[in-house]
Order: sequence, then C-alpha cells, then structure tokens
Amino acid sequence: MHPAIINLDKQNKKPAVAKVQTGDTVRVHQFIREGNKQRIQVFEGVVIRTDRMGSSTASITVRRIASGIGVEKSFLLHSPNVDKVEVMRRGKVRRKFISFLRERRGKSARLKEVAIDRNAVNVAPVKAEEISDPIADEDVTEVDVDQTQDELNQAEVSTEEVAKEENKEAAADEPKNDPDAADSGDEAVMPAEEAEEGVDKAQPKE
Repeated sequence: MHPAIINLDKQNKKPAVAKVQTGDTVRVHQFIREGNKQRIQVFEGVVIRTDRMGSSTASITVRRIASGIGVEKSFLLHSPNVDKVEVMRRGKVRRKFISFLRERRGKSARLKEVAIDRNAVNVAPVKAEEISDPIADEDVTEVDVDQTQDELNQAEVSTEEVAKEENKEAAADEPKNDPDAADSGDEAVMPAEEAEEGVDKAQPKE
C-alpha cells in the first residue's frame, strides 16, 4: 500500500472505538443535524455484518425490529457523525454476516449470549484534556532522578560514617602499651638477677 494512503488512513481514524463483533447488541449514538441545531439519536440493534474492521473505513450494519418491520442501518465507526458505539451484549456466532436473522421472528431470532466485560469492550472517546503532555512528563521524570541521586548521596555519607565509627571501636578494643606495666616487668626481672649476683658473692673464692 502506498505511504500516502497509509498516512491518510491514520489521520481519519479515531483514537479509540469500541471492539464490535458480529452478533453484538449495540447502541449507536449518531449526530443528527436539523437546521442550525444538532442532537444525538440512539439506534439500538443487533450487528449482522462487519466490514473492513481495523481500517478507517470500518463499518457495521445494525438491524432492529420497529413496529414489526425490520430496519437496517450501516454506520462508519470512524465517521465524525458517529459519537460513540456501546456494546450492550455479545452473541455467540460463527459467521461474519448473519443474514439468517432476516428470516426469523420472535424467540428464534435471539442469539445465545456470551459473558463479556463491558468496561473492557467499550472504549470511551479520548478528549483533548485527557491527552498527556510529553513535556510535563519529562519534567516529572527529571525531578524523580534528582531525588534518587540525593538519596544515593545520603546513603554514601551514612556508609562512610558507619565505617568511621567501626574503626574507632576497633581501635578502642586493641590493647594499649602501658609504660607502668613495662616498668613493673623490669622490676620483676631485676630481683632474680640480683639474687644470682648475691649467690655468686656468697660462694668462697678458691
């Protein structure tokens, strides 16, 4: 596909649309213009067909019974005339186009319901106010980085203080050289030497 067509397709797409499938019971909110006024009309029915899902021209065909007459309308999901599409229920089907519903009436036209998470399927339209500002996000990130750097610096300072305290405690536990103790040791040795000299003196000379 040509790059120009791809860019045009992206530009015409809405930021978010509901995840619609064939067999869903949906409510389509459509803008109706009457002169200078504009109102929203809700069309509820069963989706009997989906076309080109995933592209900017994705469309659905919704069928409902009004006063015993079948009414079908096609909607472009990414059209500016469509405000939003709400998925109310999901039916269990195997086809992309369930045309057999046109020939059924009453209970025979009902589809087996499948449990779904409506909050996950229905996507609210994104407003300009809800779009995050990338510049603001960068400012927040810088503040977080600075705060983390300050915490790391404080941790390093506290580690150095703990190491100094441990060194002081280790130095206090080491035995100190006491000069009094050394003198007392010398005094203890001296009497023995003097005793030996006294013995030598006491022995008679030959």
